[in-house]
Amino acid sequence: MVKSDDSAKVPVLVTGGAGYIGSHAVLALLDKGWDVAVIDDLSTGFRWAIPDEVAFYRGDIADAELLARIFAEQGSQAIMHFAGSIIVPESVSDPLKYYDNNTVKGRALIAAAVEHGVPHMIFSSTATVYGEPDLKPLQEDLPLSPVNPYGMSKLMTERILADCSRAYDLNHCVLRYFNVAGADPDARSGQSSIGATHLIKVAVESALGKRGPVGVFGTDYPTPDGTGVRDYIHVSDLADAHVLALEALIAQPERSLTMNVGYGRGFSVLEVLDAVDRVVGQPVPRVMEGRRAGDVPSLVSDNSRIMETVPWKPRHDDLETIIGHALQWEKRLTGLRDGQGG
Repeated sequence: MVKSDDSAKVPVLVTGGAGYIGSHAVLALLDKGWDVAVIDDLSTGFRWAIPDEVAFYRGDIADAELLARIFAEQGSQAIMHFAGSIIVPESVSDPLKYYDNNTVKGRALIAAAVEHGVPHMIFSSTATVYGEPDLKPLQEDLPLSPVNPYGMSKLMTERILADCSRAYDLNHCVLRYFNVAGADPDARSGQSSIGATHLIKVAVESALGKRGPVGVFGTDYPTPDGTGVRDYIHVSDLADAHVLALEALIAQPERSLTMNVGYGRGFSVLEVLDAVDRVVGQPVPRVMEGRRAGDVPSLVSDNSRIMETVPWKPRHDDLETIIGHALQWEKRLTGLRDGQGG
């Protein structure tokens, strides 16, 4: 297992650092003393999510001229790549958007890293690359067969990275996320997008009267209660995993990594909503609806590889803790929007 090494810190460029997961990665890096810069086009992110001490560049990750300037000014030696589109049903209805944002622009970013000698990259991938395999929980070496354009667009970028790591002086880590939820325990950041589709975000908004009943999409899946089962991971634990993965790349530049990031257990939609009821102290209204395009019955991680490879010790692996932090953030978010804008 790779140990943490404070002497190996390098300047890091975070793409999509004004967004949900990216902003938490920025906080995790800053908390551990890394030098951080952010590029974000603010199409879904928020300028106020980036701490004042972080160099910020508003722009597109496919803008080669802007990337060249960032690398020259910041001396970036690593990239954490979060920028992209993430809504599964939207990827089914608008696949070209996903292949552009997630694959074409990902390729442009990788090309810029190679051209300017940036040696390390962490890539934000997804458990949806597994498709609907028979084996559960999901292991990294399973055959990959995404069933929606979102998953395929991410898988294509994984393949580009793998080929480039063989051809050029670039090592990388692919982190395949499961269902990310919650917010920074100190309420410095959280999921802030209007109209978000993530279940826990939707449920706490509903509990606070910010939206109507929670839609339960699909009650006839082959799961214990008929609703979809997911492995929910706290966003701050996920951010910590990124920092540890970067340390591992720096410590062993000759190798690349692919690792699941999840807790290794799943909760159904109804189980999550029941937990929200307990945390908020009242029932959250819900309505049963048909399945959404592109959804799969169950996604639960085998996380043994990351546990064995880096010293990752989740600090918030409790469903009600995740919900509590999401609720705390949602209460603070109204003031941020009213006072500072996007």
